[in-house]
Amino acid sequence: MKNTMALLALSLLPSFLMAQDITQGLWFNEEKEAKIRFYEQDGRLYGKIVWLKEPQANGKDKTDKNNPKPELRSKPIVGLVILTGFEKDGKNWKNGDIYDPKSGKTYSSNIKWAGDKQLNIRGYIGVSLIGKTTRFTRAE
Repeated sequence: MKNTMALLALSLLPSFLMAQDITQGLWFNEEKEAKIRFYEQDGRLYGKIVWLKEPQANGKDKTDKNNPKPELRSKPIVGLVILTGFEKDGKNWKNGDIYDPKSGKTYSSNIKWAGDKQLNIRGYIGVSLIGKTTRFTRAE
């Protein structure tokens, strides 16, 4: 019986660890219109759009048409890095930026776990008390 319990505990460990690893799997944005993949690079966290519910408009790929930089407006939304430069803060992430391709605006941002399969992403200008929180949910 003791060995069976130990095996059961070990079999559940990978799913628990995956639940706490933001870079494992894909995440839906709040509206479930996009899936985001998080990845670490040089000790920082980034996230890019890898899937759109409606990737095309008028038979063409959707582009970053609201980008404040005209040279980037023809860049496809799929593949666009929208979360940049987050620093690890315990199990959460801080001091990053989130880009909203719908408005073309970039906000300071923090990411906090809101359960095993949910993230609260707070975007703000200046002080985090004045901002908006959006919730991402694990897609897989």
